Amino acid sequence: MDFTKIDNLNKKLKATNSLNKTEIVRLREEFMIENTYDSIAIGGNTLTLRETALVIKGGITIAEKSVKEHLEAIGHKDALEYVTALANKNTELTTRIIKEIHSYVLMSDAAIKGAYRRIPVSITGASHTPPQPYLVPVQMEALIGEFVGMKQNMHIIEALAEFHLRFESIHPFLDGNGRVGRLIINMELIKAGLLPVNIKFKDRIKYYNCFDNNYYINGKTSDALAELIAECETEELLKYLEILEQKANLEGAYYEASVSS
Repeated sequence: MDFTKIDNLNKKLKATNSLNKTEIVRLREEFMIENTYDSIAIGGNTLTLRETALVIKGGITIAEKSVKEHLEAIGHKDALEYVTALANKNTELTTRIIKEIHSYVLMSDAAIKGAYRRIPVSITGASHTPPQPYLVPVQMEALIGEFVGMKQNMHIIEALAEFHLRFESIHPFLDGNGRVGRLIINMELIKAGLLPVNIKFKDRIKYYNCFDNNYYINGKTSDALAELIAECETEELLKYLEILEQKANLEGAYYEASVSS
């Protein structure tokens, strides 16, 4: 795949970025709400986007929604803040870090949060059966080790697509694997100098097909997921560049108005 467009857009963003601290905080808050909504919705949470915002920003309890759904939203928000802080420190990804991310995501279930699964599992509707539980620690350590080489030999988006597909194939946790995997994607994108991405709930079938139709069945190719991540990254970069252009136009208009007056 060709990632030249993304690399060029990212260079342009870094060269023209004039957002102040308050503006950056606002944009990150908007992303956090949207990303939390979409990621937990992919996992089956029924909170709407508006309800998600009320829960994680205002601490409001939504009638007729379960405590578990509220905690999933709060946990994902906390996990996203955690991986962002790690990324800003360029923290190395380890199995310990992955378990800590899971502890945030599964804050609603003290019995299994932060711990690899201890029983065999199957993935409903999938053509793949995850490995037996005794193989999970070994395969996770191997994946983490191999990910270092992937990042050296591939574009970061290609490496993350391969990592994510293999991570979800191992299915290391009893629950929350998808949310943890998508958070790892964003942690590593930030470390690579790119923007975090949001795989949207409306694109969940396309996302699922990256596993079944393109990985498990058709020769373990990660191209479809790399393409999806690239599309999401391009969307985020273009959004930021559009905001910067609008800001520049407004500042230019204000300047002309002040001079003419």
